[in-house]
Amino acid sequence: MGIHSKRPTIVQVAKAAGVSTQTVSRVINDRPDVAPETRMRIQQVIDELGYQPSALARSLSQQRSYTLGVVTAGLKYIGPSRTLNGITTKAEQLGYALLLKELPDFTTNDIQSLIHFLLARHIDGLLWAVPEIGDNRNWVETSLASIPVPIVFITMQSRPGFPIVSVDNHLGGMLATQHLLDLGRQHIGHISGPLGWWEARQRKQGWQETLQAAGRGVSDAHCVEGNWSSSSGEIAFQQLLESYAEMDAVFIANDQMALAALQLAHRRGLRIPQDLAVVGFDNIAEAAYFYPSLTTVSQNQHELGCQAVQVLVNLIEAARSGAQAIEPRSFLLAPELIVRDSSVAR
Repeated sequence: MGIHSKRPTIVQVAKAAGVSTQTVSRVINDRPDVAPETRMRIQQVIDELGYQPSALARSLSQQRSYTLGVVTAGLKYIGPSRTLNGITTKAEQLGYALLLKELPDFTTNDIQSLIHFLLARHIDGLLWAVPEIGDNRNWVETSLASIPVPIVFITMQSRPGFPIVSVDNHLGGMLATQHLLDLGRQHIGHISGPLGWWEARQRKQGWQETLQAAGRGVSDAHCVEGNWSSSSGEIAFQQLLESYAEMDAVFIANDQMALAALQLAHRRGLRIPQDLAVVGFDNIAEAAYFYPSLTTVSQNQHELGCQAVQVLVNLIEAARSGAQAIEPRSFLLAPELIVRDSSVAR
C-alpha cells in the first residue's frame, strides 16, 4: 500500500467480514461477547487489510484518551531519568500514551497553568514524578481539589489520603550503616545529599538512627552535605577527613559523590577498604567498575516508575468502573545492599 493510499476503515472491515461495525468494534476492544469463529474471521480481515484502529475514534467512543500526564524535573540526574524510563515501559505495556512536561527547576510551585495544559489534553491520570524538595509540595493541599483525574506522586513523604510510590531511602541508609557496623568499623561518617531533598534526609536519618541504636555517638563533625555531584563529593570528603580524623568507614548518599571520595582517598594514600570502607547509594552501572568496585545500595528506579503507572491505572479503572474507590496509600519499594570490594572485611 503506497504512502498516499487511504487507510482502510472499520466499515470496510465489517463489509469484508460480513458483520456489523459494532461487532468489529467489540473485537478491537477485546470484548467477550463475540463468538470465537466470528472473532477469528474479523481478525483475519483486519490483518489482510492492514487495518489500524483510530486512537482518536477510540477515545471519543469511550470518552477517555488513554493518555497519562507526566510531570518531571531534573532529567540530567540519574534517578529521574531512570524513573521516567520505567514509566515509559509500563505505560506502553498497558496501552497508554504519555504527555510529558518538565519543570524548569525542582522548586517550582506555580503549577496551575501546567495543570490546565494537561487537563485540556484530556489526560486520564497524572504522575507527579518530581522529587520532594523544600516546600515544592505546598500546593497539594489546595490545588488538588481542582484536579478531576487521579494523581500519583513519586518520591514523596507519606501523607494520609495521597497515593505515593517511593523507594525506602531510610531503610537504604540503615542497610549501608549496619553493613559497616557488622564489619567492625567503629567510626562511620556520612556524606549526605542536599538536605532540602526528602530522599537525602531519609538516608541520613537511616545512618544516624542505626549508629544510635548501636550505642555510637553522632555529631555534626561526622557528616558533611554534598549536592549529588562528584565535585561536591570531593569537597565534602576533604572536609570530613579534616573534621573526623579517626573515621574508618563512610556511607555516601550517592555513587557519583562516592566516586570522587575513592579518587581522593587514593591521592591521600588511604587504602580502600583496609583503612577506610566505603558504601555508596544508587548502584549506577559504573559502580562495579570503580577501583575498587563500590559497595552500594541499589534502588530500582525503573521498577519505581513501573509501579507508579500500575497504581495510577488501577485508580483510573476503579473510578471508571464505578467500583469501590481504592484507598490512597503509600507504597515503599525496598532497596538492596550490593557488597563489593570497597567494604570487604579486613
